Amino acid sequence: MTTILVTGAAGFIGFHLSKRLLQDGYRVVGIDNINDYYDVNLKEARLGQLLAEPNFSFVKEDLENKEGIMRLFDENRPDTIVNLAAQAGVRYSLVNPYAYIDSNVTGFINVLEACRHFKSGHLIYASSSSVYGANSKMPFSVHHNVDHPISLYAATKKSNELMAHTYSHLFGLPVTGLRFFTVYGPWGRPDMALFLFTKSILSGEPIQVFNNGKMRRDFTYIDDIVEGISRLVKRKPEPNPLWSSDSPDPGTSYAPYRLYNIGNNQPVELMEFIAVLEEKLGRKAQMEFLPLQAGDVPETFADVGDLIRDVGFKPKTSIREGIGKFTEWYTQYYGVTSK
Repeated sequence: MTTILVTGAAGFIGFHLSKRLLQDGYRVVGIDNINDYYDVNLKEARLGQLLAEPNFSFVKEDLENKEGIMRLFDENRPDTIVNLAAQAGVRYSLVNPYAYIDSNVTGFINVLEACRHFKSGHLIYASSSSVYGANSKMPFSVHHNVDHPISLYAATKKSNELMAHTYSHLFGLPVTGLRFFTVYGPWGRPDMALFLFTKSILSGEPIQVFNNGKMRRDFTYIDDIVEGISRLVKRKPEPNPLWSSDSPDPGTSYAPYRLYNIGNNQPVELMEFIAVLEEKLGRKAQMEFLPLQAGDVPETFADVGDLIRDVGFKPKTSIREGIGKFTEWYTQYYGVTSK
């Protein structure tokens, strides 16, 4: 049975991906440090569902613990690694920058070193749409340069892409980087807008609407993210024979290295997003309009042409469907009434 190691398995994306991989017949080894960046009870509830599966095993560990990561690889010899563990959040990186270096840089080099020493077959890792930073050309493409990040979080994710390419070049490690675009859905992160908005609206408190509502986001439903990853698990990247140093392509390489956007390819106005949420909850939101936050970008828009070409998949869940599924989960999980 093929073994897949999922880091951040108790996290939002890691939980959903682990469930899907188990359904697809893989053995899944999960790792997570269950930190308190957000509600630990939510993480433990996700993990509880996974632990009920016979082909899932779990190790509580920090990626920063080099010896622990080496031991984990030695004992399990994973065929594929999906690295989703990271310190998330753009705004929190202004408050606690060292957490991002520890988890996203030190932790990632430990994963790369373990992949190198145990000759892993394929490393898939989470990057972020945040790497596009000051780019203004739309839609964002993996073939654009991304040399101007505007948050430390984005800088650490860009660093991951550079580090991954280095190991792909030096050791022939097949690596696939995934730039996720504003992921949402059931079991989501409490620090994300949809979760925060829902909680505030149901409790009668105002929601904070940044950039005075003039934001557009390529909101991507969790099932579409998982579908994209599950297809890429089966596709090891290969060198691009057309790559040239005279006109280098940032999205590919002469090494077995690829980058993909996974986004809905359909930006939505923030005010429309809020209107759909109000409809699904049957309540109106009180809004506090605020300026654009440091580190945020006003618009994201994913070019997913490479994803469609290589694995035949394009995210398609509408915000109406996705928000509806989220609010159903939220009201049931927290035992609250929406209407």
